Amino acid sequence: MAELDIGKHCQVEHCRQKDFLPFVCDGCSGIFCLEHRSRESHGCSELNIKSERLKTDDHSSYPCSYKDCSGKELVPVLCPFCEKNFCLRHRHQSDHECEKLEVPQARMAVTQQLIKDIIDSKKGAAVSKGRRGARNSETAAKVALMKLKMHADGDNSLPQTERIYFQVFLPKGSKEKSKPMFFCCKWSIGKVVDFAASLANLKNENNKATAKKLRLCNIATGEALPSDQSLDTYITKEDCPLYNGGNIILEYLNNEEQFLENADSYLK
Repeated sequence: MAELDIGKHCQVEHCRQKDFLPFVCDGCSGIFCLEHRSRESHGCSELNIKSERLKTDDHSSYPCSYKDCSGKELVPVLCPFCEKNFCLRHRHQSDHECEKLEVPQARMAVTQQLIKDIIDSKKGAAVSKGRRGARNSETAAKVALMKLKMHADGDNSLPQTERIYFQVFLPKGSKEKSKPMFFCCKWSIGKVVDFAASLANLKNENNKATAKKLRLCNIATGEALPSDQSLDTYITKEDCPLYNGGNIILEYLNNEEQFLENADSYLK
């Protein structure tokens, strides 16, 4: 009787032992003897592939460059000025104390003083109308706040104690005239602008030096609020503050413009 062909040879080159009960690797599907049945003992190719994947995954997050910040992002968030990577919390120049943050040039001092005088005159005119106007604005804001809380869009993860609600009047020419929104009172004005632009699907090129800037403006004075200041600074301000439940304007301005003309026209 011809000899029966039973068993298989181990696929390890230096072994080749014939085993009548061979083992099939569940990784590379190779056939091995008892001694070489584990993935490590026969140098399984599938094991190497998984190791390479683990090494690649170690570099899938991008750490924040800001001092003492342990934040990371899944995608790089580069500052277009210093070209360093930051988390979303510190992506603005003012938030990470950017080394290339532009300081106002001396030749702009006269222009800035003129703008300040215009703003102060507007504030003076508002005060001359009597304190009743401020009280009426605050009272109207409290009434509007109840309605805003029912319809406003914002980050739902924010605690109620940190939320500030506004009726945001959008740039002239937008599809919508205004939109109710809420923000965190601790955010910088720049972050509020970015978040509002995202909610309203507005073009935002504030990171480009030559483009018109999207600015947040006080509807009472027309003042364009500085991007590096915090929102709560203007909520607690004594003269012409922003009210929780009040109105603000989002509009495109040139780099030199620090004041919005005809702010009252947005309410019409």
